[in-house]
Amino acid sequence: MNGKLRIDWIGCVIGIAVGLVVWLFVHENSYRMAAEAVVSDGAPGAVSTVNGSVAATKENTGGGASASEGNAGNAEAGTKTGAAAEGKAATAAKEAAEAKAIQALDRLKIKVYLSEEKRVESVSLEQYVRGVVAAELPLAFEPEAMAAQALAARTYIVRRLLLEDRSGLPETGTASEADVTDTVSHQVYKSLKAMQKLKESDAEGWSKIDRAVERTKGEVIVYEGEPIQALYFASSNGRTENSEDVFPAKVPYLRSVDSPWDRTVATDWKEESAFGLTEFYRKIGVESIGAAAGGNKAQVRILDLTAGGRVKELLVGDERIPGAEVREKLGLRSAAFSLKLDKKGVRITTYGNGHGVGMSQWGAEGMAEQGMKAEQIVEYYYKGVGLAGAADWMAKLPL
Repeated sequence: MNGKLRIDWIGCVIGIAVGLVVWLFVHENSYRMAAEAVVSDGAPGAVSTVNGSVAATKENTGGGASASEGNAGNAEAGTKTGAAAEGKAATAAKEAAEAKAIQALDRLKIKVYLSEEKRVESVSLEQYVRGVVAAELPLAFEPEAMAAQALAARTYIVRRLLLEDRSGLPETGTASEADVTDTVSHQVYKSLKAMQKLKESDAEGWSKIDRAVERTKGEVIVYEGEPIQALYFASSNGRTENSEDVFPAKVPYLRSVDSPWDRTVATDWKEESAFGLTEFYRKIGVESIGAAAGGNKAQVRILDLTAGGRVKELLVGDERIPGAEVREKLGLRSAAFSLKLDKKGVRITTYGNGHGVGMSQWGAEGMAEQGMKAEQIVEYYYKGVGLAGAADWMAKLPL
């Protein structure tokens, strides 16, 4: 009996052991499969495996990055949108101010003294500019050359009004009531009556002037925000002058520049004048010239030239005379001249026409023929300048 019980006990133990082994085997496989499933699929947010990290990156980092980029993008887009809106508002405000100023232009009157009729004519600013362009340029000129002239003419009178400049006007009499005269002392100008005759006789030419003025309406040439001294002249010898070589002041935008177009497009670009020796000395204002009276060529010669190639100084006898003064005393078209002496007198050849400072009108024509715009023309002849609309200067006019 005891043997039987021992055998039963041993069999029970073996059965329990086998069952335990089977249980462990089954559960071990379950844990391993579960672990493999975790490794294979990756748990949301888990970072312990490569795929898990990728999954986490896609879910957390990726989504977070998109949200972050989206917020930054939205902020940047908002900034750009706001800036664009502000820019549009500023542009709209500027356009509105310019439109208002343009309307006011027609109420701005220029009083011009008509020298031949001995009376003052009051016209709008833009009508005054039309009259100047018509008087200054041939009607055959290119539209862009006319527009450049309109800019210079308008700038001249606007600067004069802003500075309350009364130079060139008498203190008493009818002319003293004017802002400018119709002569070269200021700007030559065609009156309303003359412009009406022009319109009737040459409608096309009048229309060209009208369009040139209208295209630049209200615009002036400025340097550092202020209207410039818009000097101009007919034609150069091939180069313009520095202001200080002709006038007392050195002006930063009135610098010498090449103007090769004058040589090819300007009419009457070269002119010859002859003077007897006695006449020459008398006009120059030299009473005694010593050996020069006998035809000594050394007694009359050019000593120096300007940056623009004009005569800076002429020696006559023992006297040194500025080239600009020689031009004035002899009535020459330009201070750009050469001279020859012989027993009969002095023969002078001049090149170009005018003082040579600022914009060459024939040079502007040559540039326009090559396709240049008015803005390019004035920016070439006046260095470092820009354009300003009516709204930029009208408020500065003295009341």
